[in-house]
Amino acid sequence: MDPTSRDDPRLVDAVRSHTDRLLGTARALDDAASPSLCTGWSRGHVLTHLARNADGMAALVRAAVDGTGETMYTSDQARDADIDAGASRPLTELVADVEHSAAVLAAALPRLGPDHHGIRLERTPGVHLMRAARIPFLRLREVVYHHVDLDAGFTFVDVEPWLVRLFVADEEARLDENARHRALAGDLLWRARGIRTERTS
Repeated sequence: MDPTSRDDPRLVDAVRSHTDRLLGTARALDDAASPSLCTGWSRGHVLTHLARNADGMAALVRAAVDGTGETMYTSDQARDADIDAGASRPLTELVADVEHSAAVLAAALPRLGPDHHGIRLERTPGVHLMRAARIPFLRLREVVYHHVDLDAGFTFVDVEPWLVRLFVADEEARLDENARHRALAGDLLWRARGIRTERTS
């Protein structure tokens, strides 16, 4: 069993509990304009991103369950523009946005069943395929990582050991995958150079 898949019953519960912890931190902030740990982003950017990420994850659930064909974001440019547009809102509005979007996603996640787990979904049209089974884990990763990024007292020391181990395993898998991608790209480049050499010789 993939521990980062929907098959692990702890994941949906962890999304709920860590969202509650995140909201508690967000409500206690003095302001949202202070810098976050994300380079170039204020806390307002982080909170807006978390809200739009929840919207995107809910869209992926609809794509998997209802066959809507939706992607997580319409484009990277639209994603970035939405974050920039929402970042300067008052703190109360930011928190309400995160709370509402998270509640919509929380209601959607239980709709994912075993029949949906293998469905391949897109981050943006034609880009970055993922399995529907990973939606809860991916949301959980966003919530925890960006809770840390708020730089408001919550750190990875505050995360359950089983979840830290899961994040580490996922990061290692991503590094392995990136290494495979680099190897494939290098092989393709080598082959392309060979083809060009043959054609020009």
